[in-house]
Amino acid sequence: MKNFRPLLPLTLLLVSLLSASLSWAQTTTTTPAAPAAKPAPASPAATATGKIGGANVTIKYSSPSVKGRQIYGGLVPYGQVWRAGANEATTVEFSKDVMVQGKKLPAGTYAFFVIPTEKDWTVIFNKTAKQWGAFKYDEKQDALRVTATPRKTTAPAESLAYDVTKDGIVLRWENLELPVAIK
Repeated sequence: MKNFRPLLPLTLLLVSLLSASLSWAQTTTTTPAAPAAKPAPASPAATATGKIGGANVTIKYSSPSVKGRQIYGGLVPYGQVWRAGANEATTVEFSKDVMVQGKKLPAGTYAFFVIPTEKDWTVIFNKTAKQWGAFKYDEKQDALRVTATPRKTTAPAESLAYDVTKDGIVLRWENLELPVAIK
C-alpha cells in the first residue's frame, strides 16, 4: 500500500479531469433545432388553366383574402388600374389567337389589369407581362382594352380566384365576379 500512496493524488486529479471533460461534453453537445416553419404567404401564388376553343389558357396570379375588408371601392379603388391580384401583375397566356369580348388578341403572355368602376370595368391585356403590381403600368403597352360587366356572386369568395371556362375567364372575389367572354 505504501507504493500506491504517491499515486493517490495523481489518480484523484485524473478522475477529476475525466469527470469535468465528460460534464463539459454533455453540456456543449446539442442537437440541431428543427427549422421554424415558414408562415403561409398572405397572398399565395395560384394558377388557373383550361382550354377555350383550341387555345390553352394559363392564368398566374397571387390570391389575396378579404379578411373583413371592403374590397371594391375600398382596398381596390374605383377608377384606378389594378393588377387583378396581389404581388406581381397577374398574367394570362394564350397558346393561340383568341377573340376577347369580340376583339382579336394575338397568342402570347400578357399582364392582366382591370379598372373597376361601380358599373362596367375596363379589362386590359398589357404586353409587359413581367412587372410588379401596376406601379410601372404603361398604357402604351396595352395590346387590348375591352369592357366587361361584373355581377354579384351567389356566395362570397374569401380568396381571389380565377376560372377558365369554355366561355372565357372569370375573376371572383368578395361578392363580385367578372366574366370576360373569350372565343
